[in-house]
Amino acid sequence: MTVRMLDFYADWCGPCKTQDPILKEIKDDWGDRFELEKVDVDEKQDTANEYQVRSLPTLIVENDDGIVDRFVGVTQREDIEAALEEAGA
Repeated sequence: MTVRMLDFYADWCGPCKTQDPILKEIKDDWGDRFELEKVDVDEKQDTANEYQVRSLPTLIVENDDGIVDRFVGVTQREDIEAALEEAGA
Protein backbone atom coordinates (compact mmCIF):
# COMPACT_ATOMS: atom_id res chain seq x y z
CA MET A 1 0.00 0.00 0.00
CA THR A 2 1.26 3.44 -0.89
CA VAL A 3 1.18 6.02 1.89
CA ARG A 4 1.59 9.65 0.96
CA MET A 5 1.69 12.86 2.94
CA LEU A 6 0.93 16.10 1.15
CA ASP A 7 2.38 19.23 2.76
CA PHE A 8 0.47 22.28 1.54
CA TYR A 9 2.60 25.37 2.15
CA ALA A 10 3.66 28.76 0.82
CA ASP A 11 7.02 30.53 0.99
CA TRP A 12 5.42 33.51 2.77
CA CYS A 13 3.78 31.33 5.46
CA GLY A 14 5.52 31.63 8.86
CA PRO A 15 3.89 28.59 10.49
CA CYS A 16 4.91 26.53 7.43
CA LYS A 17 8.54 27.28 8.27
CA THR A 18 7.89 25.97 11.79
CA GLN A 19 6.39 22.77 10.36
CA ASP A 20 9.29 22.05 7.98
CA PRO A 21 11.89 20.75 10.50
CA ILE A 22 9.27 18.45 12.07
CA LEU A 23 8.49 16.93 8.66
CA LYS A 24 12.19 16.60 7.83
CA GLU A 25 12.84 14.68 11.07
CA ILE A 26 9.95 12.31 10.39
CA LYS A 27 11.06 11.72 6.78
CA ASP A 28 14.65 11.09 7.90
CA ASP A 29 13.50 8.57 10.52
CA TRP A 30 10.77 6.84 8.47
CA GLY A 31 12.64 6.82 5.16
CA ASP A 32 10.78 5.14 2.32
CA ARG A 33 7.80 4.02 4.41
CA PHE A 34 5.86 6.98 2.97
CA GLU A 35 6.12 9.58 0.21
CA LEU A 36 6.30 13.26 1.17
CA GLU A 37 4.98 15.64 -1.45
CA LYS A 38 5.39 19.36 -0.86
CA VAL A 39 2.66 21.38 -2.57
CA ASP A 40 3.28 25.12 -3.01
CA VAL A 41 -0.25 26.53 -3.04
CA ASP A 42 0.85 29.57 -5.03
CA GLU A 43 2.12 27.33 -7.84
CA LYS A 44 -0.45 24.51 -7.59
CA GLN A 45 -3.75 26.21 -6.83
CA ASP A 46 -5.69 23.47 -8.63
CA THR A 47 -4.30 20.81 -6.31
CA ALA A 48 -5.02 22.97 -3.25
CA ASN A 49 -8.60 23.45 -4.46
CA GLU A 50 -9.01 19.74 -5.17
CA TYR A 51 -8.10 18.98 -1.54
CA GLN A 52 -10.12 21.98 -0.26
CA VAL A 53 -7.11 23.56 1.45
CA ARG A 54 -8.17 26.85 3.05
CA SER A 55 -5.44 27.41 5.68
CA LEU A 56 -1.70 26.83 5.86
CA PRO A 57 0.05 24.71 6.68
CA THR A 58 -2.24 21.78 5.87
CA LEU A 59 -0.99 18.20 5.99
CA ILE A 60 -2.97 15.39 4.39
CA VAL A 61 -2.09 11.74 4.94
CA GLU A 62 -3.57 9.39 2.39
CA ASN A 63 -3.21 5.82 1.19
CA ASP A 64 -4.69 3.76 -1.63
CA ASP A 65 -8.10 3.94 0.07
CA GLY A 66 -8.15 7.76 0.25
CA ILE A 67 -7.55 10.41 2.90
CA VAL A 68 -6.73 8.98 6.33
CA ASP A 69 -6.16 12.23 8.22
CA ARG A 70 -5.92 15.98 7.75
CA PHE A 71 -4.12 18.49 9.95
CA VAL A 72 -4.48 22.26 9.75
CA GLY A 73 -1.88 24.44 11.44
CA VAL A 74 1.46 23.41 12.91
CA THR A 75 1.13 19.77 13.92
CA GLN A 76 3.31 17.89 16.38
CA ARG A 77 5.38 14.89 15.38
CA GLU A 78 3.41 12.39 17.51
CA ASP A 79 0.12 13.26 15.78
CA ILE A 80 1.65 12.98 12.31
CA GLU A 81 3.30 9.65 13.11
CA ALA A 82 0.04 8.26 14.48
CA ALA A 83 -1.70 9.17 11.21
CA LEU A 84 1.11 7.58 9.17
CA GLU A 85 0.80 4.37 11.18
CA GLU A 86 -2.98 4.38 10.74
CA ALA A 87 -2.46 4.79 6.99
CA GLY A 88 -0.21 1.73 6.94
CA ALA A 89 3.26 3.28 6.65
